[in-house]
Amino acid sequence: MPLTYKISPESVEREKRYLEMGLSDEEYAKVKNILQRRPNFTETGIFSVMWSEHCSYKTSKPLLKKFPADGPRVLQGPGEGAGVIDIGDGQAVVFKVESHNHPSAVEPYQGAATGVGGIIRDVFSMGARPIALMNSLRFGNLTAGRTKYLFQEVVHGIAGYGNCVGVPTVGGEVQFDDSYEENPLVNAMCVGLIDHGDIQKGIASGAGNTVIYAGAPTGRDGIHGATFASDDLSDESDEDRPSVQVGDPFMEKLLIEACLEVIQSDALVGMQDMGAAGLTSSASEMASKAGTGIAMNLDFVPQREKNMNAYELMLSESQERMLLVVKQGREQEIIDVFEKYGLQAVAVGEVTGEKSFLLKQHGEIVADIPVDALAEEAPVYHMPAKEAAYVKAFQQLENKVPHVADHGEKLKQLLQQPTIASKESVYDQYDSMVQTNTVVAPGSDSAVIRIKGTDKALAITTDCNSRYIYLDPETGGKIAVAEAARNIVSSGARPLGLTDGLNFGNPTNPEVFWQMKQSVAGMSEAAYTLETPVVSGNVSLYNQSNGRSIFPTPVVGMVGLIESLDHLTPSFFQEPGDLIYVIGETKTEFGGSELQNVVEGRYEGKAPAIDLQVEADRQNQLLAAIRNGFVKSAHDLAEGGLGVALAESVFNGKGLGLEVKISGHPTTAMFSESQSRFLVSVKPELQIQFEAAVADASQIGSVTDTGQFVVRANDGALIDEDVQILRDSWKGAIPCLLK
Repeated sequence: MPLTYKISPESVEREKRYLEMGLSDEEYAKVKNILQRRPNFTETGIFSVMWSEHCSYKTSKPLLKKFPADGPRVLQGPGEGAGVIDIGDGQAVVFKVESHNHPSAVEPYQGAATGVGGIIRDVFSMGARPIALMNSLRFGNLTAGRTKYLFQEVVHGIAGYGNCVGVPTVGGEVQFDDSYEENPLVNAMCVGLIDHGDIQKGIASGAGNTVIYAGAPTGRDGIHGATFASDDLSDESDEDRPSVQVGDPFMEKLLIEACLEVIQSDALVGMQDMGAAGLTSSASEMASKAGTGIAMNLDFVPQREKNMNAYELMLSESQERMLLVVKQGREQEIIDVFEKYGLQAVAVGEVTGEKSFLLKQHGEIVADIPVDALAEEAPVYHMPAKEAAYVKAFQQLENKVPHVADHGEKLKQLLQQPTIASKESVYDQYDSMVQTNTVVAPGSDSAVIRIKGTDKALAITTDCNSRYIYLDPETGGKIAVAEAARNIVSSGARPLGLTDGLNFGNPTNPEVFWQMKQSVAGMSEAAYTLETPVVSGNVSLYNQSNGRSIFPTPVVGMVGLIESLDHLTPSFFQEPGDLIYVIGETKTEFGGSELQNVVEGRYEGKAPAIDLQVEADRQNQLLAAIRNGFVKSAHDLAEGGLGVALAESVFNGKGLGLEVKISGHPTTAMFSESQSRFLVSVKPELQIQFEAAVADASQIGSVTDTGQFVVRANDGALIDEDVQILRDSWKGAIPCLLK
């Protein structure tokens, strides 16, 4: 039967419509070579989304192979909806992070909300029950009106979806810098629990088996969303609002329950979320992974709007939709489950023995494509990389100490910096206690979720200091993984593995691609050394606006296992009389620091150095000390150095204070951001055991009941402040924006 469509293949080529869809001239020529003919309009659209950076990773794929993806606990690495790691007793943790940056830039509420919905579907498509949400957010400086609007609406979107769907949002991170002024980053992470026997894969195996569409009907929202996410933002990006999907968390809640019931049936063969590129990606990827083909009749696809053509149906990214493959003859069993929850489920096609992607509508073939051409044969580009000139210049600069006249006033100023200040106004929007498993809520180094019926818990964190990566991408990449692991260890957990959200600018810029290459190299080395395999992730490129790129921001989401709730360790000081220790060496390292930002208004110089073996040794020693009961609290030293960590450790509303004596240069001792350091408190009677267990620990003072923050230096008093005044400064720095 001849291929027919409203817009003929000749007009697609003559008018170069494929360029508007995101295909280059060379890629369009490759499509013609694969098909041995010109593609029609629908086929051109299908190739354009599947070969977009968002779906194919065509420029990042060579780099991603560097990540360690295997380990003794890894049950599923990259390639499925989410990664899976064994946690013992026949259970596993399922997790992934994914970005929704471009949609959030033009429609922040729905962009953020549907980012949450999409990452939840990635997790329950694996057969896991979602138990926790995290996020990692970046915005411009809060002095700009549009930044305030984006900040408000993104947070409201995350809360609006997460609170309604019944999955707790238990933490995350928010940073502010003018490099994100026009291009905010919205990365969402979901964590789920599963029994080993329930793990599902997105495969379409078994010729003759039935393809079932379940969930919300398809509308015209989100069409070409994957392509939109694979291009630069510009002044015209607001015109792409139709590329932003609209979510329905109440339907998603029903979809979760229906899918988790369906996985108990042996009639189910495979299941996958309709995410980026919608019906196109889910169907073609499921078939390609199974070595089969799929034939679908688009007349049967539930439609929210009238007269939708094949192009619209295949490229729509309408939310709350799943694609299932079911054993032939047992379709009604599966359909009945969805109907019980008030959801539509319809047979729309079948698995075929031929490796083709065949679509029909209104009695005509509207697409006929070799399935591997979409999923496996997308072009792969080895982009040129060039070290940025500024990095070479920064490496030549001497480490210097920013001038600080009054350390107490400077501490207050640091505590009021939006990146450091309390994010209570953010996480107060989130329901962190739904499901009643949250042991440690937002505001600590890691969130902690207990595993019901056991004495175990999961620690979860997201982290990335993009300023270090801007100064030195390889070192910064190491630090991103190491800091996430420090957060996990500080809570009393053993890091299990990580998921990454690689947010960068335009990869066709050799300096941007060099940032990617070096960051991945650093992250890979850290993941190997710290034994945290990379089991899932997402790449978001073209994060720039009007020619200006964001800081490179490879977000790390990490999960750890607390083997006994007795090991759970708070990040705040606990009782007067406890001894305060710093683990690790403090050096003159201010490149990319918050103090450098406050004093000099810029970031320059060398990023803090890191020795990954030293990092691993300190983490292992601290974790062993925690498990032996020697540690009352633990907190990693990050932005703002020791001064900020000390302040945060007494902001727990117990009326505590501290008295500390530091040595060396006072500014370096208080505000350096040297790596691989922890702040811990220890009972006096356990001092000898703790010091024997942790090699690099130095006692600097003790917790008091005075409510005063007292730091003494070599020549006398350095800081003497009321803790409540410091806390008020910290809590009130992000005011009233999220009501």
